[in-house]
Amino acid sequence: MLDKNNIPRHIAIIMDGNGRWAKQKGLPRTAGHREGVKRVKEIVRRAAQLGVEVVTFFAFSSENWARPKSEVSILMRYLNNFLDSEIRELEENNIRFLTIGRKNPVPEYLQEKLEDAARRTAKNTGLIVVLAFNYGARQEIVDAAKKFSERVELGQAKAAELNEEIFGSYLYTAGLPDPDLLIRTSAQMRISNFLLWQLSYAEFYFPKKYWPEFGPKDLEKAIEVYQKRERRFGGI
Repeated sequence: MLDKNNIPRHIAIIMDGNGRWAKQKGLPRTAGHREGVKRVKEIVRRAAQLGVEVVTFFAFSSENWARPKSEVSILMRYLNNFLDSEIRELEENNIRFLTIGRKNPVPEYLQEKLEDAARRTAKNTGLIVVLAFNYGARQEIVDAAKKFSERVELGQAKAAELNEEIFGSYLYTAGLPDPDLLIRTSAQMRISNFLLWQLSYAEFYFPKKYWPEFGPKDLEKAIEVYQKRERRFGGI
């Protein structure tokens, strides 16, 4: 049984293994991505029921543009279809939708849909679903440094006053709590340039299942493992 008083506020998820799951079943890689979208819907629903405040999905990294153009095109189409079919449900279920990452070179039509989804759900007060799309943690930190430097140059900030809290306000995730739990499926034990700043004190969980196999019960198992750990934040 899960301790309802110790639910992680923010869960970050690297959805790994779509292609390997498909290959294992003799299917094209795109079939894995299609099945993976279904898992996103299920995890969002269960996270909301459990009282999680934020779930961040690493959907497409800034390095993923190097994949075959046909695969990238299909991933864009899947996201477009997801936005068309699911945003109304997010609205009705009091779920807020956000995107983090750089806009370019995301197709303009998709940028507009992502922004529209954020606007339509901006007043919702329940679970926050964050989509890391065209995202890279190093570029996020560089972008934050540039924003702060620009304010210093304009005389709106002083370099000597910079601390961790202030710097965090320039990140894409400003205003959100740092993740308490990182889940990466397919047993790959690395974080792949994902939320490098924010994951400083998160607990990591690496289940063997591929993302298309990871369902609500697996999410509960991850939280159960999290609840058995002692978080010290550098203390004794």
